[in-house]
Amino acid sequence: MYGKLETHTFLAMLVGVSLAFVLLMKPFFGPIFWAVAIALIFHPVRERLARRLGDRPNIIALLTLLICMVIVVIPVLALVTSLVAEGLSLYQRIQEGQLRPGEYIDRVNQSFPAIESFFAQFGMDFEGVRDRVVNAFVGGSQFLAKQALGFGQNTFQFFLGLALMVYLSFFLLRDGSQLVDLLIRALPLGDERERLLFAKFAEVTRATVKGNLLIAIIQGALGGGIFWFLGIQGALLWGVVMAIVSLLPAVGAALVWVPAALYLAATGEMVSAIVLTAFGVVVIGLADNLLRPVFVGRDTKLPDYIVLLSTLGGIVMFGINGFVMGPLVAALFMAFWGIFIREFGEKHEVSPDNLPTSATESQQSDRPGGV
Repeated sequence: MYGKLETHTFLAMLVGVSLAFVLLMKPFFGPIFWAVAIALIFHPVRERLARRLGDRPNIIALLTLLICMVIVVIPVLALVTSLVAEGLSLYQRIQEGQLRPGEYIDRVNQSFPAIESFFAQFGMDFEGVRDRVVNAFVGGSQFLAKQALGFGQNTFQFFLGLALMVYLSFFLLRDGSQLVDLLIRALPLGDERERLLFAKFAEVTRATVKGNLLIAIIQGALGGGIFWFLGIQGALLWGVVMAIVSLLPAVGAALVWVPAALYLAATGEMVSAIVLTAFGVVVIGLADNLLRPVFVGRDTKLPDYIVLLSTLGGIVMFGINGFVMGPLVAALFMAFWGIFIREFGEKHEVSPDNLPTSATESQQSDRPGGV
């Protein structure tokens, strides 16, 4: 009895200390998560360097981290800086009256009256839709402007988070395998299940970050390139916006280039409108279908509706990190239920041949020994 009390007390204190540690690490959730993602994505690079350089864990982790910095971190920082600057410039032009989103929508409506009739079929007021689109456009540019000001005011916090991410990435690249083995020994879920769940976690993280993000960058680059070629203002900004919306299935970059093509057609630039439409459908639109199986893999791809809902829910719950965290939580949810169905559901399956065929047989089967 006293031994059970000791065990229960220890387990309760273990849970309490673990929760306290999680709360302690909560302010650094972003850097920790991205350090884990970097370690998972660049683990194959680390293994390749290890085969060439031998048992030199510090040098191998440092070289892997330098490759990550050159390939990912520095370009992303440059892109984010340019995006914020473009958004601030866009907001200033709207405030000064150089850009009038409402007038552009009215011009498209005048050229294509069928648009208003289309909304009317669904009981939607075009003026209300127009106002919401304008407010969303102005709100988005205002958000980017606030981010630009906030970035300037929180420069120290930003670089602190970046330094923590790089620092943790080094140790995870160096000691990641030992940490996984330690977690497998510590968690009371069964070694086979734990290895399966860790493998699923790594698989989905790699697929979401490396696959979906790379596809989004390609689609954003293609969209920004065609905007620049056609002389549309803010090509860099719209390219990044297309990259972001490309993370959402069933929405994609068409949310940006379709209105742009309509506006070009409404202003009489039919050649540019046709070129943008053809490029959007043939090149940008097919990029997802052609590249996603290559970069993500058919086995790890969640259904599109699950990806859409989990991505939106993840962004609402976790912010910008949610485009990875949402699908990751959804994939782990499906993995846990898959394990449950395989290990517990099959044990309780009842074959039709074993079902009682009459009330008498049912009563007999309830007797001891089935007689």
